[in-house]
Amino acid sequence: MNTFTNPVLKGFSPDPSVCGVGEDFYLVTSTFAYFPGVPIYHSKDLVNWTQIGNVLERDSQLPLDQAGHSQGIFAPCLRYHEGTFYMITTNVTHGGNFVVTATDPKGPWSDPYYLEDAPGIDPSLFFDEDGRCYYVGTRPNPKGVTYNGDWEVWLQELDLNTMRLIGVSTSLWKGAMRDVVWPEGPHLYKKDGYYYLMIAEGGTGFNHCVTIARSQQVAGPYLGNPNNPILTHRHLGKDFPVCNVGHGDLVETTTGKWYMTCLASRNYEGYSNLGRETFLAEVVWEDGWPVVNPGYGQLLDVQEHALPLSPVPETSQFSLAEENVAFVYLRNPHPADYNRTVRPGWLRLTPGEATLSDVASPTYIGLRQKAMNYHFRVDIQPSLAKGEACGLALIQSNDYHVRLEITETENGYLAQLIRTLAGVEETLGRTTFTGDRFVLQFTGALQQLTAKVIVAEEEYLVAEAVAIHYLSTEIAGGFVGCTMGLYATRTAPQATGYVDAYQIEHQVN
Repeated sequence: MNTFTNPVLKGFSPDPSVCGVGEDFYLVTSTFAYFPGVPIYHSKDLVNWTQIGNVLERDSQLPLDQAGHSQGIFAPCLRYHEGTFYMITTNVTHGGNFVVTATDPKGPWSDPYYLEDAPGIDPSLFFDEDGRCYYVGTRPNPKGVTYNGDWEVWLQELDLNTMRLIGVSTSLWKGAMRDVVWPEGPHLYKKDGYYYLMIAEGGTGFNHCVTIARSQQVAGPYLGNPNNPILTHRHLGKDFPVCNVGHGDLVETTTGKWYMTCLASRNYEGYSNLGRETFLAEVVWEDGWPVVNPGYGQLLDVQEHALPLSPVPETSQFSLAEENVAFVYLRNPHPADYNRTVRPGWLRLTPGEATLSDVASPTYIGLRQKAMNYHFRVDIQPSLAKGEACGLALIQSNDYHVRLEITETENGYLAQLIRTLAGVEETLGRTTFTGDRFVLQFTGALQQLTAKVIVAEEEYLVAEAVAIHYLSTEIAGGFVGCTMGLYATRTAPQATGYVDAYQIEHQVN
């Protein structure tokens, strides 16, 4: 029997939604204030995933101006019907709920069809056997919100020709628990004559869980599973290595086997710097209800897998000479600040006025942090003017990040490790060096970070064993994991300098 190791998508990959098309599987995750939005992955086995694109890769699809790190895109849902892929999600900062479509999951995807009269967040689509399509979402209690998180799941038919909601809006379920908070992430399925409504509830933190109800009619009434919740880790204690489990989606293989993708956080010394990641579990059906990882009832680190495995190569080196689907930017980047033609084989960054502490679009190109033990390096050759700086950054949000910042001096360069904690900056280490081309390096060892500059064969230590537990949801809050990347900024009115960057390396230990 094959085995796999969780998580199946490491690092910042929350709210996974999965669909099967024949022998192929596709999956999307949330991106919040990062651009491009909604990465899409392909797999043959639900374990080994390759990113094949980003659904929202144009400004017209994804306006993010002034979006906070944990605003922007929430909880995408991916579905396939009669030759067309549908992705529905919420831009909580601009426009609300919308649908985009494509005939090829690699894209291009359409511009958004914004849905009028669709309040709330976390929409999904359900295609019934008669060809009708239904919108399933969450919204505040229409009778009046009596406590924080007093929401409900609702349904309404969607006309695919006009991309408008039609008919009446129907309340479906408020969740399994008494006085439930934040019923969200609803997904509707049909099996053996029943409609199954699976949701997350309890909030996105420690009390997160997956619950399910069923009905013989699409509009209900829905009866909750007497064994709810069907998946949670909240009963395992706060020291358990995997927590915050919820937001599941079900998929059936061509051989009739069922699986669930869901989100969870890995706990490192009490903190989850990587945010919420994508995990996989087996599902069997007993007495008309799904059972997750029977015999265990929780997510497993290593698990047997019935599907033949199709390993894919892991990439640790990323050339900056061309765009890569894995690269992320903060909000809508300014294309003129990223030039790949002026120096073939290199990316030239123009320092921007926005800083990493601003809710704006700084000059920044990064990758999702995938592990707590790693080397992250960028090979650069800067030519900075007075008032300009560049460097590496490890970012949880604009208020919580750490950066290895380089500025020019009369005798070479000054390197400083600067921590931003709750919006307040503090310099934790510094050194000077000379050279025209060098490597900036972060080394992570669980909750400690070491920063170096490497010139040829010589290493310059900037700071070591710096605590980074504050780059976690537990302290910084929000819904995001960390990203790491190269930035360039200026305080002068106009940029006259630049940073040429050759390669990014994210080596997981």
